Amino acid sequence: MLRRVPVWVWRTLMAVVGPKELVHLNENPLAGLVHHDDIDFVGDGIRAHRLDVIHPDRRRAGSESRPAATTSLPVYVYFHGGGWTSGDKASLTKYCATQALSGMVVVNVNYRMATRLNNMGHMLHDANAALAWVRANIARFGGDPDRIVLGGDSAGGQIASLLAATESQPKLASHFAIVPAVGADSIRGLVLHCSALDFSVNFRRGFVLSHNFIRMLIPGRGRYGADGLELSRAQRAGALRRAARFLSPIEWLDPKFPAVFISTSERDFFYGANLNFMARLRRHEVPVDSLVYAASNANTEHTWQQNYRYPESQEVYRRLQAFVQRVAAPHTALLPLPLPSLPSSLPSLPAPTSAIAA
Repeated sequence: MLRRVPVWVWRTLMAVVGPKELVHLNENPLAGLVHHDDIDFVGDGIRAHRLDVIHPDRRRAGSESRPAATTSLPVYVYFHGGGWTSGDKASLTKYCATQALSGMVVVNVNYRMATRLNNMGHMLHDANAALAWVRANIARFGGDPDRIVLGGDSAGGQIASLLAATESQPKLASHFAIVPAVGADSIRGLVLHCSALDFSVNFRRGFVLSHNFIRMLIPGRGRYGADGLELSRAQRAGALRRAARFLSPIEWLDPKFPAVFISTSERDFFYGANLNFMARLRRHEVPVDSLVYAASNANTEHTWQQNYRYPESQEVYRRLQAFVQRVAAPHTALLPLPLPSLPSSLPSLPAPTSAIAA
């Protein structure tokens, strides 16, 4: 098992894997959908500020021009993963199309990656700008801007979670100079696949990612104090933990946090972080529905949900779509979810260990 992977190794690995995933994850495209690709949601022309909108083709049978007289659909805004250094919305096209086909408008978003110039603040500003675009424009595509569900995998799930937390945590919003683009009532839920939700696990001995993954996300790379002076080596260790708090969604949960659907696996290196996050959600009495697979399910490596071929992925999609339709239903109260239980080994391949919820 990998231990303390350096950032440069991760970037190299993703550069090799990325082009293959683009093809492999998008084979056999789905019919019955309309795609609007590469919309510039900032206006500066760079690919990092492009999004795709995918929605069901709602034209009446036998007519190529008349739109069906149906109500607006819930909006699922998705942020791809990639360790904050890599990835692109294009690899998630079929995943997003699958969700759109179930009856939602899906917005598949790019954002700036971590570099010497860009950090977590830039990513959150990009995500917030995408929400501002959704607020202003999504009705033209049949979506309801007051019925938004945010989603993401791995790093993308962390971005979605932090963005949701800024709605009720002014200290977090102020830290990143974020003015939320939509009201808290408009964000109805959150979908998280194998996401980086608790940065305390990054400090455990032998964790898969090096501490440089944290340093690259904070301004100044953790080398300087509030007075602008360079910190000593001993001071940096404490400063890094304090700075990581602003990256860690688990630190910003409260009873106002939106309902959550989480999918993870004992094979996922963020498994512990996901369990911690669920426990904290329950402490705040936030509704949470979860799908957790045991290590015996060989298909459930990190972010397996992107691969539509797996029975486990299809079960995630079924549960995800039911969750979105439930929490983003128009003008309905949120009903309680089933009581959670811990995962256990399973004899059959596609069956999840349990529906974990509170």
